[in-house]
Amino acid sequence: MKLTTLQDLFVEELKDIYDAEKRIVQALPKMAKAVSSEELAKAITDHLEATKNHVTRLEQVFAEIGRTPARKKCEGMVGLLEEGKEVLETDGEPAVKDAAVIASAQRVEHYEMAGYGCLRTWSEILGYTEAARLLEQTLDEEKEADELLTEIASNINPEAAEEVPAGKTDGKAQSRSRMR
Repeated sequence: MKLTTLQDLFVEELKDIYDAEKRIVQALPKMAKAVSSEELAKAITDHLEATKNHVTRLEQVFAEIGRTPARKKCEGMVGLLEEGKEVLETDGEPAVKDAAVIASAQRVEHYEMAGYGCLRTWSEILGYTEAARLLEQTLDEEKEADELLTEIASNINPEAAEEVPAGKTDGKAQSRSRMR
């Protein structure tokens, strides 16, 4: 790969985010099954449907620029999803694990927002008006997903702070509510 023009960069990053979205489609069902919060599971399941639409939009962007959809391994997303998988496989208190899943999911959302923001800007500069519109639509949806995760976390994080591991009864392990 040689990056000689902004067009080259745009195409390479488009392949990268396309790979990222395909990987996310595979990961989200596992996340939804692993969480204990019904609200969080629903948000993840709903975002799976949105992510499938993101893949379709990216295919439309490829079509607009006269390219066949192609993937370039997104090492960043591979790493983020691997960290998320570790969270899912870790033993822990339900609310604490849910809080960890939210943190992992928000890392993914922020990574995507950075990618879509760049792609949208470059598509505007390159004169791809429809691509810019499609990328902006996806960027907005990623921001909404991040905001929803923050809202859900505002309920789960305090609950996680209240969790007392089974078998722990000394003063150090007691929850805040029990210490009052």
